[in-house]
Amino acid sequence: MLRLNDFDYALPPELIAQEPLARRDESRLLVVRRDRQEFAHRRFNEIMEYLVPGDLLVMNETKVLPVRLYGRKRTGGRVEVLLLRAVSSDTWEALVRPGRRVAPGTRLEFGNGLLEGEVIGRTEAGGRVIRFRYAGEFEEVLRRVGEVPLPPYIKRKLASPERYQTVYAKEPGSAAAPTAGLHFTPELLATLRERGVEMASLVLHIGLDTFRPVRVEDVTAHRMHREDFGIPEEAAEAVNRARSEGRRVIAVGTTVVRCLEAAADKRGRVAETAGSTDLFIYPGYSFRVVDVLLTNFHLPRSTLLMLVAAFAGTEKILRAYREAVRLRYRFFSFGDAMLIL
Repeated sequence: MLRLNDFDYALPPELIAQEPLARRDESRLLVVRRDRQEFAHRRFNEIMEYLVPGDLLVMNETKVLPVRLYGRKRTGGRVEVLLLRAVSSDTWEALVRPGRRVAPGTRLEFGNGLLEGEVIGRTEAGGRVIRFRYAGEFEEVLRRVGEVPLPPYIKRKLASPERYQTVYAKEPGSAAAPTAGLHFTPELLATLRERGVEMASLVLHIGLDTFRPVRVEDVTAHRMHREDFGIPEEAAEAVNRARSEGRRVIAVGTTVVRCLEAAADKRGRVAETAGSTDLFIYPGYSFRVVDVLLTNFHLPRSTLLMLVAAFAGTEKILRAYREAVRLRYRFFSFGDAMLIL
Protein backbone atom coordinates (compact mmCIF):
# COMPACT_ATOMS: atom_id res chain seq x y z
CA MET A 1 0.00 0.00 0.00
CA LEU A 2 1.20 3.50 -0.81
CA ARG A 3 0.89 5.45 2.43
CA LEU A 4 0.29 9.17 2.64
CA ASN A 5 3.21 9.59 5.03
CA ASP A 6 5.53 8.23 2.33
CA PHE A 7 5.17 11.59 0.59
CA ASP A 8 5.87 13.88 3.52
CA TYR A 9 8.86 16.12 4.16
CA ALA A 10 9.78 18.89 6.60
CA LEU A 11 9.66 22.42 5.21
CA PRO A 12 10.57 25.52 7.22
CA PRO A 13 7.76 28.06 6.68
CA GLU A 14 10.21 30.80 5.73
CA LEU A 15 11.10 28.88 2.54
CA ILE A 16 7.57 29.30 1.15
CA ALA A 17 8.01 32.06 -1.43
CA GLN A 18 5.56 34.89 -0.76
CA GLU A 19 6.28 36.91 -3.89
CA PRO A 20 7.96 36.39 -7.27
CA LEU A 21 11.53 37.40 -7.99
CA ALA A 22 12.15 40.67 -9.80
CA ARG A 23 13.01 38.72 -12.95
CA ARG A 24 11.27 35.47 -13.82
CA ASP A 25 14.26 33.54 -15.18
CA GLU A 26 16.59 34.27 -12.26
CA SER A 27 15.03 31.60 -10.06
CA ARG A 28 17.17 28.62 -9.14
CA LEU A 29 16.98 25.32 -10.99
CA LEU A 30 17.61 21.97 -9.33
CA VAL A 31 18.55 19.43 -12.00
CA VAL A 32 17.70 15.80 -11.23
CA ARG A 33 18.96 13.06 -13.52
CA ARG A 34 17.13 9.79 -13.12
CA ASP A 35 20.24 7.83 -14.12
CA ARG A 36 22.59 9.58 -11.66
CA GLN A 37 22.76 10.11 -7.93
CA GLU A 38 24.17 13.64 -7.82
CA PHE A 39 22.16 16.81 -8.38
CA ALA A 40 23.13 19.99 -10.22
CA HIS A 41 22.29 23.48 -9.02
CA ARG A 42 21.81 26.15 -11.69
CA ARG A 43 19.83 29.28 -12.56
CA PHE A 44 16.70 28.89 -14.63
CA ASN A 45 18.12 30.91 -17.52
CA GLU A 46 20.75 28.17 -17.87
CA ILE A 47 18.09 25.59 -18.76
CA MET A 48 19.13 25.87 -22.40
CA GLU A 49 22.25 23.90 -21.51
CA TYR A 50 20.03 20.87 -20.87
CA LEU A 51 17.89 21.17 -23.98
CA VAL A 52 18.99 20.16 -27.45
CA PRO A 53 17.78 20.92 -30.99
CA GLY A 54 14.72 18.82 -31.73
CA ASP A 55 13.42 18.71 -28.17
CA LEU A 56 9.69 19.42 -28.01
CA LEU A 57 8.66 21.76 -25.19
CA VAL A 58 4.93 21.40 -24.41
CA MET A 59 3.30 24.24 -22.48
CA ASN A 60 -0.10 24.86 -20.89
CA GLU A 61 -1.39 28.21 -22.18
CA THR A 62 -4.30 28.50 -19.76
CA LYS A 63 -4.89 31.95 -18.31
CA VAL A 64 -5.83 32.63 -14.69
CA LEU A 65 -9.09 34.50 -14.26
CA PRO A 66 -9.78 36.88 -11.32
CA VAL A 67 -12.32 34.42 -9.94
CA ARG A 68 -12.38 35.51 -6.29
CA LEU A 69 -15.50 37.63 -5.92
CA TYR A 70 -16.69 39.65 -2.94
CA GLY A 71 -20.34 40.67 -2.98
CA ARG A 72 -23.65 40.74 -1.21
CA LYS A 73 -26.89 38.86 -1.12
CA ARG A 74 -29.95 40.83 -2.10
CA THR A 75 -30.84 40.75 1.61
CA GLY A 76 -27.59 42.55 2.45
CA GLY A 77 -25.38 39.77 3.83
CA ARG A 78 -21.79 39.62 2.58
CA VAL A 79 -20.55 36.64 0.56
CA GLU A 80 -17.27 35.44 -0.89
CA VAL A 81 -17.37 33.34 -4.06
CA LEU A 82 -14.56 31.35 -5.69
CA LEU A 83 -15.37 30.24 -9.22
CA LEU A 84 -14.02 26.74 -9.86
CA ARG A 85 -15.28 25.43 -13.18
CA ALA A 86 -17.36 26.77 -16.04
CA VAL A 87 -20.45 24.66 -16.70
CA SER A 88 -21.53 26.89 -19.60
CA SER A 89 -20.86 30.43 -20.82
CA ASP A 90 -22.82 31.96 -17.93
CA THR A 91 -22.90 29.19 -15.30
CA TRP A 92 -20.11 28.16 -12.91
CA GLU A 93 -19.45 25.72 -10.11
CA ALA A 94 -18.18 27.69 -7.12
CA LEU A 95 -17.27 27.67 -3.47
CA VAL A 96 -19.32 30.12 -1.42
CA ARG A 97 -18.73 31.47 2.07
CA PRO A 98 -20.70 31.39 4.30
CA GLY A 99 -22.14 28.47 2.37
CA ARG A 100 -24.78 27.48 4.92
CA ARG A 101 -26.51 30.83 4.36
CA VAL A 102 -26.49 30.68 0.57
CA ALA A 103 -29.15 28.21 -0.52
CA PRO A 104 -30.43 27.63 -4.06
CA GLY A 105 -32.56 30.56 -5.09
CA THR A 106 -30.29 33.11 -3.40
CA ARG A 107 -29.54 36.15 -5.56
CA LEU A 108 -26.09 37.73 -5.41
CA GLU A 109 -24.62 41.06 -6.52
CA PHE A 110 -20.99 42.03 -7.21
CA GLY A 111 -19.35 45.32 -8.12
CA ASN A 112 -22.44 47.45 -7.44
CA GLY A 113 -24.48 45.44 -9.89
CA LEU A 114 -21.93 44.99 -12.69
CA LEU A 115 -22.29 41.25 -12.11
CA GLU A 116 -25.38 39.49 -10.76
CA GLY A 117 -25.84 35.83 -9.96
CA GLU A 118 -28.40 33.33 -8.80
CA VAL A 119 -27.59 30.10 -6.98
CA ILE A 120 -29.37 27.39 -8.98
CA GLY A 121 -28.02 24.24 -7.35
CA ARG A 122 -25.43 22.43 -5.24
CA THR A 123 -22.41 20.37 -6.26
CA GLU A 124 -21.57 16.93 -4.90
CA ALA A 125 -18.56 18.42 -3.10
CA GLY A 126 -20.70 20.94 -1.20
CA GLY A 127 -20.22 23.91 -3.50
CA ARG A 128 -22.82 25.87 -5.41
CA VAL A 129 -23.83 26.25 -9.04
CA ILE A 130 -24.32 29.91 -9.96
CA ARG A 131 -25.87 31.39 -13.09
CA PHE A 132 -24.64 34.92 -13.86
CA ARG A 133 -26.09 37.93 -15.62
CA TYR A 134 -23.89 40.71 -16.97
CA ALA A 135 -23.44 43.11 -19.88
CA GLY A 136 -20.50 42.68 -22.29
CA GLU A 137 -17.71 40.11 -22.06
CA PHE A 138 -17.56 37.95 -18.93
CA GLU A 139 -13.75 38.11 -18.72
CA GLU A 140 -13.82 41.91 -18.83
CA VAL A 141 -16.50 42.03 -16.12
CA LEU A 142 -14.39 39.73 -13.93
CA ARG A 143 -11.39 42.02 -14.37
CA ARG A 144 -13.46 44.84 -12.96
CA VAL A 145 -15.07 43.06 -10.01
CA GLY A 146 -12.83 40.07 -9.18
CA GLU A 147 -9.40 39.28 -7.73
CA VAL A 148 -6.80 36.67 -8.69
CA PRO A 149 -7.12 33.85 -6.10
CA LEU A 150 -3.60 33.23 -4.87
CA PRO A 151 -2.93 29.88 -3.17
CA PRO A 152 -3.71 29.78 0.56
CA TYR A 153 -0.04 29.58 1.57
CA ILE A 154 0.67 33.00 -0.01
CA LYS A 155 -0.19 35.63 2.57
CA ARG A 156 0.92 38.79 0.77
CA LYS A 157 -1.13 40.64 -1.81
CA LEU A 158 0.43 40.51 -5.26
CA ALA A 159 1.62 43.89 -6.52
CA SER A 160 1.14 42.90 -10.17
CA PRO A 161 -1.46 40.20 -11.00
CA GLU A 162 0.38 39.53 -14.28
CA ARG A 163 3.18 37.87 -12.32
CA TYR A 164 0.74 35.03 -11.59
CA GLN A 165 0.38 34.47 -15.34
CA THR A 166 2.81 32.80 -17.72
CA VAL A 167 4.08 35.05 -20.50
CA TYR A 168 2.34 32.74 -22.99
CA ALA A 169 -1.07 32.56 -21.24
CA LYS A 170 -3.91 32.87 -23.78
CA GLU A 171 -6.99 30.83 -22.92
CA PRO A 172 -8.90 32.16 -19.88
CA GLY A 173 -10.37 29.60 -17.51
CA SER A 174 -8.05 28.75 -14.60
CA ALA A 175 -8.32 29.51 -10.92
CA ALA A 176 -4.59 28.81 -10.42
CA ALA A 177 -1.50 29.23 -12.57
CA PRO A 178 0.54 26.44 -14.18
CA THR A 179 3.49 27.58 -12.10
CA ALA A 180 6.30 25.67 -13.81
CA GLY A 181 5.87 28.06 -16.73
CA LEU A 182 6.18 31.22 -14.63
CA HIS A 183 9.98 31.13 -15.00
CA PHE A 184 10.03 31.68 -18.75
CA THR A 185 10.56 35.12 -20.28
CA PRO A 186 9.84 36.03 -23.92
CA GLU A 187 13.58 36.42 -24.45
CA LEU A 188 14.39 32.97 -23.10
CA LEU A 189 11.69 31.35 -25.23
CA ALA A 190 13.02 33.16 -28.31
CA THR A 191 16.55 31.92 -27.57
CA LEU A 192 15.32 28.34 -27.23
CA ARG A 193 13.51 28.57 -30.57
CA GLU A 194 16.64 29.96 -32.23
CA ARG A 195 18.57 26.96 -30.91
CA GLY A 196 16.13 24.52 -32.49
CA VAL A 197 13.84 23.68 -29.57
CA GLU A 198 10.34 23.06 -30.92
CA MET A 199 7.28 24.24 -28.95
CA ALA A 200 3.65 23.16 -28.74
CA SER A 201 0.73 24.35 -26.62
CA LEU A 202 -2.31 22.75 -25.04
CA VAL A 203 -4.78 23.87 -22.39
CA LEU A 204 -5.77 22.46 -19.02
CA HIS A 205 -7.83 24.78 -16.83
CA ILE A 206 -6.71 24.41 -13.22
CA GLY A 207 -9.27 24.49 -10.42
CA LEU A 208 -8.62 25.41 -6.80
CA ASP A 209 -9.13 21.75 -5.95
CA THR A 210 -5.52 21.34 -7.05
CA PHE A 211 -4.70 22.48 -3.50
CA ARG A 212 -7.17 20.08 -1.89
CA PRO A 213 -5.31 17.84 0.58
CA VAL A 214 -5.28 14.07 0.34
CA ARG A 215 -7.23 12.80 3.37
CA VAL A 216 -6.95 9.03 2.98
CA GLU A 217 -4.09 6.98 4.36
CA ASP A 218 -4.08 4.66 1.35
CA VAL A 219 -3.05 7.00 -1.46
CA THR A 220 -4.61 4.83 -4.15
CA ALA A 221 -8.06 5.43 -2.62
CA HIS A 222 -7.87 9.17 -3.29
CA ARG A 223 -10.16 10.50 -6.02
CA MET A 224 -8.94 13.36 -8.16
CA HIS A 225 -11.06 16.33 -9.17
CA ARG A 226 -11.91 16.62 -12.86
CA GLU A 227 -10.30 19.36 -14.91
CA ASP A 228 -11.18 20.48 -18.43
CA PHE A 229 -8.44 20.23 -21.05
CA GLY A 230 -7.89 20.42 -24.77
CA ILE A 231 -5.11 19.30 -27.10
CA PRO A 232 -5.30 20.90 -30.55
CA GLU A 233 -4.49 18.91 -33.66
CA GLU A 234 -1.17 20.66 -34.27
CA ALA A 235 0.04 19.89 -30.74
CA ALA A 236 -0.96 16.23 -31.02
CA GLU A 237 0.84 15.97 -34.35
CA ALA A 238 3.96 17.63 -32.94
CA VAL A 239 4.06 15.18 -30.02
CA ASN A 240 3.54 12.13 -32.23
CA ARG A 241 6.14 13.32 -34.73
CA ALA A 242 8.72 13.93 -31.99
CA ARG A 243 8.15 10.48 -30.50
CA SER A 244 8.33 8.71 -33.86
CA GLU A 245 11.63 10.47 -34.58
CA GLY A 246 13.12 9.64 -31.18
CA ARG A 247 13.09 13.26 -29.95
CA ARG A 248 12.30 14.15 -26.34
CA VAL A 249 8.89 15.40 -25.21
CA ILE A 250 9.39 17.87 -22.36
CA ALA A 251 6.37 18.72 -20.21
CA VAL A 252 6.32 22.19 -18.67
CA GLY A 253 4.48 21.33 -15.47
CA THR A 254 2.34 18.57 -14.03
CA THR A 255 -0.76 19.81 -15.86
CA VAL A 256 0.91 19.11 -19.20
CA VAL A 257 1.85 15.63 -17.99
CA ARG A 258 -1.75 14.88 -17.05
CA CYS A 259 -3.04 16.20 -20.39
CA LEU A 260 -0.65 14.18 -22.53
CA GLU A 261 -0.90 10.98 -20.51
CA ALA A 262 -4.71 11.19 -20.35
CA ALA A 263 -4.97 11.61 -24.11
CA ALA A 264 -2.44 8.92 -25.09
CA ASP A 265 -3.29 5.44 -26.29
CA LYS A 266 -1.37 2.33 -25.22
CA ARG A 267 1.33 3.04 -27.80
CA GLY A 268 1.80 6.58 -26.54
CA ARG A 269 0.17 8.27 -29.52
CA VAL A 270 -1.78 11.41 -28.70
CA ALA A 271 -4.96 12.45 -30.48
CA GLU A 272 -6.63 15.83 -30.75
CA THR A 273 -8.75 15.94 -27.61
CA ALA A 274 -11.33 18.11 -25.87
CA GLY A 275 -12.75 16.85 -22.60
CA SER A 276 -11.93 16.47 -18.93
CA THR A 277 -9.68 14.23 -16.89
CA ASP A 278 -9.41 12.94 -13.34
CA LEU A 279 -6.22 10.99 -14.05
CA PHE A 280 -4.29 10.41 -10.82
CA ILE A 281 -0.61 9.62 -11.35
CA TYR A 282 1.28 8.08 -8.44
CA PRO A 283 4.29 5.73 -8.13
CA GLY A 284 3.83 2.63 -10.22
CA TYR A 285 2.39 4.55 -13.18
CA SER A 286 4.01 3.80 -16.56
CA PHE A 287 4.54 7.00 -18.52
CA ARG A 288 3.72 6.71 -22.21
CA VAL A 289 4.52 10.16 -23.60
CA VAL A 290 6.61 12.42 -21.38
CA ASP A 291 10.41 12.07 -21.35
CA VAL A 292 11.46 15.14 -19.33
CA LEU A 293 9.58 17.11 -16.69
CA LEU A 294 10.03 20.74 -15.66
CA THR A 295 8.21 21.48 -12.42
CA ASN A 296 8.18 23.56 -9.25
CA PHE A 297 8.46 22.26 -5.70
CA HIS A 298 5.16 20.92 -4.39
CA LEU A 299 3.37 20.69 -1.05
CA PRO A 300 4.05 17.71 1.21
CA ARG A 301 1.55 14.84 0.90
CA SER A 302 0.08 16.36 -2.29
CA THR A 303 -1.02 14.66 -5.51
CA LEU A 304 1.45 16.84 -7.40
CA LEU A 305 4.35 15.53 -5.33
CA MET A 306 3.09 11.99 -5.96
CA LEU A 307 3.13 12.60 -9.72
CA VAL A 308 6.71 13.85 -9.58
CA ALA A 309 7.67 10.87 -7.41
CA ALA A 310 6.11 8.56 -9.99
CA PHE A 311 8.28 10.16 -12.67
CA ALA A 312 11.63 10.13 -10.87
CA GLY A 313 11.19 7.71 -7.96
CA THR A 314 9.98 8.56 -4.47
CA GLU A 315 13.34 8.10 -2.74
CA LYS A 316 15.19 10.29 -5.24
CA ILE A 317 12.59 13.05 -5.17
CA LEU A 318 12.46 13.22 -1.39
CA ARG A 319 16.26 13.31 -1.31
CA ALA A 320 16.17 16.16 -3.82
CA TYR A 321 13.63 18.01 -1.67
CA ARG A 322 15.81 17.59 1.43
CA GLU A 323 18.73 18.97 -0.57
CA ALA A 324 16.62 21.92 -1.69
CA VAL A 325 15.61 22.65 1.91
CA ARG A 326 19.25 22.43 3.04
CA LEU A 327 20.33 24.90 0.35
CA ARG A 328 17.42 27.25 1.05
CA TYR A 329 15.59 26.96 -2.24
CA ARG A 330 12.29 28.85 -2.50
CA PHE A 331 9.20 26.61 -2.54
CA PHE A 332 5.76 26.42 -4.17
CA SER A 333 4.07 28.74 -6.70
CA PHE A 334 6.52 31.65 -6.65
CA GLY A 335 9.46 29.43 -5.77
CA ASP A 336 12.29 27.80 -7.68
CA ALA A 337 12.16 25.06 -10.30
CA MET A 338 13.25 21.45 -10.82
CA LEU A 339 14.22 19.84 -14.11
CA ILE A 340 13.97 16.04 -14.16
CA LEU A 341 15.88 14.38 -17.01
